[in-house]
Amino acid sequence: MKNIDSFIESGILEMYVLGLASAEELKEVEEMSAAHEEVRREIEAISEVLKVYGTSKTNAINGTVKPMILAAIDYEERLKKGEKAGSPSILNAGSTAADYSEWLNRADIVMPDNFNGMHVKIIGYTAEASTAVVWLQDETPYEVHTDEHEKFLILEGTCDIDIDGTVHHMTPGCYMSIPLHAGHIVKVTSHIPCKLILQRVAA
Repeated sequence: MKNIDSFIESGILEMYVLGLASAEELKEVEEMSAAHEEVRREIEAISEVLKVYGTSKTNAINGTVKPMILAAIDYEERLKKGEKAGSPSILNAGSTAADYSEWLNRADIVMPDNFNGMHVKIIGYTAEASTAVVWLQDETPYEVHTDEHEKFLILEGTCDIDIDGTVHHMTPGCYMSIPLHAGHIVKVTSHIPCKLILQRVAA
């Protein structure tokens, strides 16, 4: 019999909820769910997270939603395993990478070898602000935020942030706060992924 904890921690339930599981995995999840209450509860918990991030504060479902959902699930699992909830400082023009060294120096906050597009590791989540370390390969879709301030601190690589047609060239150490109601796109300009602190602060 498959170990329940190992099954839950394997990532298959997240893939199931996201609709990305294979036919064989679907069958396995359904069988395990029918037989084990713990699996059913975990599916319900993941689904709740999906609902929260599925009603993203962007104008449309876009390429950032899936990595954000996976990051939220990962953060929830880390807290369940005993990680203390983080309280990163609010980004501002004087912020530096050193302000976030508690997380940036961790062995588990790293870029995976095989990520595609965008990888996110949440390091703090409160009613006031969510903070994450993000690796971006290409560009983000067009977004407009109406009830939260989106802030960036570039750590590695370079990118252009286009805010309503004005392009800002960003290098390591650069900070940017996106005004409310301003349309924006982030485009990577370096040969390596752009690594940054991303923070969304309630308006």
